Amino acid sequence: MKNNKFITSTAILALSTLLLSACSTTAKKSSSSDSKPKESKVEKKKTPKQIAGGKLQDGVYKLVEDNYFNGYKVKVSMTVKDGKVTDTSYDNVDKNGKSKAKDAKYEAQMKKYSQAKIGPKEYIPKLQKSFAASGANSSAIQVVSGATSSSTTLKNYVNQLTQAAQKGDTATIHINNNQKLKDGTYKLAEKNYSHGYRQVLTMVVKKGKVSDFKYDQINKKGVSKTKNAAYEKQMKKVNKVGPKEYIPKLQKEFLKAKGNTEKVQAVSGATESSHSFIAYADQLINAAQKGESGTIKVDNIVYQE
Repeated sequence: MKNNKFITSTAILALSTLLLSACSTTAKKSSSSDSKPKESKVEKKKTPKQIAGGKLQDGVYKLVEDNYFNGYKVKVSMTVKDGKVTDTSYDNVDKNGKSKAKDAKYEAQMKKYSQAKIGPKEYIPKLQKSFAASGANSSAIQVVSGATSSSTTLKNYVNQLTQAAQKGDTATIHINNNQKLKDGTYKLAEKNYSHGYRQVLTMVVKKGKVSDFKYDQINKKGVSKTKNAAYEKQMKKVNKVGPKEYIPKLQKEFLKAKGNTEKVQAVSGATESSHSFIAYADQLINAAQKGESGTIKVDNIVYQE
């Protein structure tokens, strides 16, 4: 969950924050307007072949935010049977367990004031459905227009559930959202290579703020993808942008935003890489919110294309 640090006491700014948060880090799941959201069975479709990464162990894996933001917190779960994701659950609930998708007042305010003209009644079911179809493949979760931040937050949480499932750790994951970052050095490193590269991130927190941050994609020799001239040329030919541009841009934006990934924009032509980066950066923020320094070793799943 991202760091929502800019809450004020005035009514106008409170309303603005309320509206923005719907596309923020505390917004998730629903199914219909008449019944409470239910678990979503994964839609039957061809699952890409896994070529790297630890297998999922059977069990029910849960993640919950510990703190409410604008009256809601996120709850996510994933059930694994025979090594495959069979059921998913995703919602944003109040203290009574009621989904934000049922909050008619909130919905009306968003529709009236937000540029996206989309509320939790629309985007929560869309994200829920995409999660159900994608299972542990967080990169396949579609980003909902007007709810980008909620979408990348879901990707982050699915990553964490997947990491737990690979270890068979069924203890509920608690996210200490909206809390001040604790000083320390936080690292995240993928274990497996995709197209010859893996992601590595390092974040330093001093006096409760991000003071330094490094991000890269490296090959087995530790050489950055930004140094691969052939890859750069090929990608720019198709997408008009390459790793030499988007990797430093994402790093710079995160550092400038002091860890507030809501301010990090996806780079056009490198959207998937941007969303993957934001999800991992958010996981580092979650670690810093709990003061769990050290390296998060991700046995990332790589699928055959």
